[in-house]
Amino acid sequence: MLQLQVLKQNPEEVKDRLTIKNFTDLSLVDTIISLDEERKKTQLEFDNNQAIVNSTSKEIGGLMAKGKKDEAEIKKQEVATLKATLLPISEKLNAVEKLLQDELVKLPNLPADIVPKGKTPEDNIVVREGGTKPMLQADAVPHWDLIKKYDIVDFETGAKITGSGFALFKGQGAKLQRSLIQYFLDFNTTAGYTEFHPPFMVNEASAYGTGQLPDKEGQMYHMQEDNFFMIPTSEVPITNIYRNDIVKAEELPIKMTAYSPCFRREAGSFGKDVRGLNRVHQFEKVELVQIVHPDKSYEVLDEMVSHVEKLLQSLELPYRILRLCGGDMSFASALTYDFEVYSAAQEKWLEVSSVSNFESFQSNRLKTRYKDENGKTQLVHTLNGSSLALPRIIACLLENNQTADGIQLPAAIHSYFGASVLQ
Repeated sequence: MLQLQVLKQNPEEVKDRLTIKNFTDLSLVDTIISLDEERKKTQLEFDNNQAIVNSTSKEIGGLMAKGKKDEAEIKKQEVATLKATLLPISEKLNAVEKLLQDELVKLPNLPADIVPKGKTPEDNIVVREGGTKPMLQADAVPHWDLIKKYDIVDFETGAKITGSGFALFKGQGAKLQRSLIQYFLDFNTTAGYTEFHPPFMVNEASAYGTGQLPDKEGQMYHMQEDNFFMIPTSEVPITNIYRNDIVKAEELPIKMTAYSPCFRREAGSFGKDVRGLNRVHQFEKVELVQIVHPDKSYEVLDEMVSHVEKLLQSLELPYRILRLCGGDMSFASALTYDFEVYSAAQEKWLEVSSVSNFESFQSNRLKTRYKDENGKTQLVHTLNGSSLALPRIIACLLENNQTADGIQLPAAIHSYFGASVLQ
């Protein structure tokens, strides 16, 4: 959530930056500022009346002590009348504050200065590429044929158990997925991240804190009876560990990693781009989250990008890094880098990670703060990144490494998988 003082200091600049995210309801900025002025005016009216009530109440005690009961009774009537006026003012103040909050959460985060203009993925900027695209044999096939050949993923039984878009991994497929998860976690903890194993459902306050509500409720699975949400990523529960907390400045940065299944409705997804493992409703992912000092967040963002890049390099996959344009960024992000790996059999790039700086957008919702050197409470910055999302990684490992003798696995996971080849 944007801070009110940011809007009030330079509303026109805020509007200009919102247009980079293709946010069109710019009048909302003026509405929010007007509501805040009304809130302050109403608060002042309430405080003035309350002050009169307090001072008059004190007079009553003095008059009673002096035996001036008649005058005291008159003052009591005045206090009763004044208190009666406080109720509607208080109700108005609560209504204005709620409306202000409801309108404020509709604004997305402001993009960083280096975010390019654009509306679609085609407007993203390729920062750099790495790895080598493989030359496949003439009879190479996409991963949805390979998973049938090696009998490692069963979509038909997954659909029987749950529904379309739910995969049943089995045998070497389940082992490969488990091996990658353990490797990713070890890679992250070696780099100083603390591992967590969070709940896979969160309450409304947690989903609100990281920006999933009210923007993305249509993409989350919702348990209405308990008002719990299945997590779309472990970013949500582990960032909320520090909701409503004041952390010590010397504890920053806080580096966290977690494995979790991720649940996404992916409403409206269809066609060849969602075939096989390209897009499913439940998938496994290892996540990175950092809570940092505001002065360090862009330095940390570069570090996280480098960390994910090294992880992809260790998997020997061809990749590219993109800086997302305003129209392709998430609601909460100030700057996002996407990682894509090249699927040789499909001859296309597949997104496998996003690394984002949210600046104070999430921490303002979460009320996650620290005390600066002057003892003043300040908002931290939060960042997160995928490290990594498994379905498309597995798809590319299968496709890019297929041979007549099986799937040649990267050396980094041989000890985890217990073999160098999936056969």
